[in-house]
Amino acid sequence: MSVREPGSTNRDLWIFDVARGVRSRFTVDPATETHNVWSPDGARIAFDSRRRGHRDLYLKASSGAEEEEVLLEDEFDKAPTTWSPDGRFLLYFRMAQARSIWVLPLHGERRPFPLRTTPFNEIPSGFSPDGRWLASFSTESGRWEVYVSPFPGPGARTQISTAGGYDARWSRDGSEIFYMSPDNKLMVATVFTRGDTFEVGDVKALFELPKVGGRFTYDVSPDGQRILAVTRKVENAVVPLSLVTNWKALLEQ
Repeated sequence: MSVREPGSTNRDLWIFDVARGVRSRFTVDPATETHNVWSPDGARIAFDSRRRGHRDLYLKASSGAEEEEVLLEDEFDKAPTTWSPDGRFLLYFRMAQARSIWVLPLHGERRPFPLRTTPFNEIPSGFSPDGRWLASFSTESGRWEVYVSPFPGPGARTQISTAGGYDARWSRDGSEIFYMSPDNKLMVATVFTRGDTFEVGDVKALFELPKVGGRFTYDVSPDGQRILAVTRKVENAVVPLSLVTNWKALLEQ
């Protein structure tokens, strides 16, 4: 998690041990680190840092035991968003005239390439558990909507949200996609795959989450039974996380 230093504009990354209620500093550089994503095996963390005048991509062991590695340095600001389940590809968005999805292979020559080139803003959200599908959110309709497309393509995209949506997450078995609505409700869509075909079933609202600003302020536990979300300060007491259990019972109401 990116945390701003008290009395400063600098932000560093911290790791929170939810089970123990303990946090530890992950980066110490005076430059700002904002976005971060864990590798599928949890052994590494990719992040962006503005150490050389623009946001570049770095890699570091999650244990903090190894030196940081520069993954990608160029003239564009960029931020990592998701890692393919097989660990071979890191997706990031480039902050140019329009935010676009780029792919950085973590094997071979590691030469990045654009996944889609459009005049609209588009940000990757996450891979399906089998790595065959990619959820993203785009402004091509005039507002943010959630889509799913085959990875690495080609193939048609399927729109998931119908009234606006962003920050999509997959369930562990790939049968559901969660996303945030413009009115701060956590939504869930049932999805089906048949070969190369992707279909959307029921879409339902689960509950409302507090608006705290920023992106990706919630996540779904691996077993699909809990929602972890960032909340606000309440009555001068810091309440950094909310845990929702037995959320599936809401679908039966």
